[in-house]
Amino acid sequence: MSQTGEVATLGGGCFWCLEAVYLGVEGVNSVESGYAGGQTQRPTYEQVCDGVTGHAEVVNVDFDPATISYREILDIFFAIHDPTQLNRQGNDVGTQYRSAIFTHSDAQRETALQAIREIGEQGIYDGQIVTQVLPLDGNYWPAEAYHQNYFAQHPNQGYCSFVVAPKVAKFRQKFAHRIKAS
Repeated sequence: MSQTGEVATLGGGCFWCLEAVYLGVEGVNSVESGYAGGQTQRPTYEQVCDGVTGHAEVVNVDFDPATISYREILDIFFAIHDPTQLNRQGNDVGTQYRSAIFTHSDAQRETALQAIREIGEQGIYDGQIVTQVLPLDGNYWPAEAYHQNYFAQHPNQGYCSFVVAPKVAKFRQKFAHRIKAS
């Protein structure tokens, strides 16, 4: 993954959903699905799904901070998943689907904590926000090649039609001003 800008590492359920949304965001250079936050080095998808690695499904979002801020990346993140669901997103259940922000700097950590405080104060969600904010500490592993750009390659697959597509549509409706020009 080319790092021409700043990188945000986010976990909010299935990485296919997050990847599909962020690939359409103006200012995003690239998105890579992967695993973070666990103890196993070079985990496989099967190991992560079994819940034995401690990893979450995440995306690494490489973005241009001159075009879109880290805070705006987080605003999209909080709008496209439910940060009040502990270790799940909808029917996807397990610690690998937890809501998490893996920070690359103290500035990212402070921005993430501020965003969580403000969203909590606004009362957008009925429940308490359970999003973890943790340093990445170099503990990131790219997912297998078949997970990369999954939605674009499999738009008619059942999960993509019923779970990913609605999240992409929600992003496009709420953040129309942030849609990448074709």
